[in-house]
Amino acid sequence: MLTIGQIAKAANVNVETVRYYQRRGLLREPTKPLNGQRRYDDADVRCLRFIKRAQALGFRLDEIEHLLRLEGTDCCHDMHELAIDKLSLIEAKIADLLNMRQALTRLVQQCEHGEHQGACPIIQSLALGLDVDMLK
Repeated sequence: MLTIGQIAKAANVNVETVRYYQRRGLLREPTKPLNGQRRYDDADVRCLRFIKRAQALGFRLDEIEHLLRLEGTDCCHDMHELAIDKLSLIEAKIADLLNMRQALTRLVQQCEHGEHQGACPIIQSLALGLDVDMLK
């Protein structure tokens, strides 16, 4: 049986993270015995690690709450659909990031090569929405 500090350390999270997950209903809050500390078990450590791994894959806490309800059930089809949705969102973010990189690279090159007169091309683009507009 572990204290809140020990479970946090075992899952490589902060104690406040454990408390936050409890308030969100993602992690159980053990009853507090009279004149004692709450105690957690290995299942709680596994749950915390599950949450952190899911977050590392881009799942939001509300999605993780759903995943936790699916755990231990015959849920492969549901999980597959969620993973496909998450993957498409990640692909869209990657495309957005590539567009951002392209626009910023162009602006940086204009600064480096002196392809401007007067105002900084980066500031000018932000003010006028030039390269920034192509990100929409």
